[in-house]
Amino acid sequence: MPDNPLGSDTHDLREGPDLHPALLPFVPLVGVWQGQGQVGYPTIEGHRYRQRVSFGHDGRPFLAYESRAVLLGPDGAVLRQSAREVGWWRAGQGDEFEVLLAHPTGIVEVYAGIATGPTTWELSTDVVARTHTAKEVTANHRLYGIVDGALLYAVDMAAVGQPLQPHLSAQLERVSG
Repeated sequence: MPDNPLGSDTHDLREGPDLHPALLPFVPLVGVWQGQGQVGYPTIEGHRYRQRVSFGHDGRPFLAYESRAVLLGPDGAVLRQSAREVGWWRAGQGDEFEVLLAHPTGIVEVYAGIATGPTTWELSTDVVARTHTAKEVTANHRLYGIVDGALLYAVDMAAVGQPLQPHLSAQLERVSG
């Protein structure tokens, strides 16, 4: 762990502060994940993307979350930077939890979630707020699960006059943690 007087997050449960007991339902997520997915929506061109996601903690009852993605061309070459989001997964009562996410595109989301099993999590937006320059997003629904050691997820979105429908899906492998 670097020498930081303000402290830092750890993505490895063997290092740093102890995981807060309220975060036990999220133990399988802690770490850094990387892989590929598919993005599509009626109002955008579909693409494959590469993504890196991290779930870290500093001993308090929340996970720090960060995601960065790049769009890939048909040959797998990077076309350009793509989606980015940061936020926190906050422990709640029992199997319930909250997720707060901010996007540089001017969108902020607050999710209500439930751990539906020891390695599955489902969350739906409770609030979506946006700046006046951001595209209209009215709802999101996310499913996360760990299957055979890989983190899989799917995101449904309602935006720009379209109903809630598939938008993103990916399979990520653990690269550290």
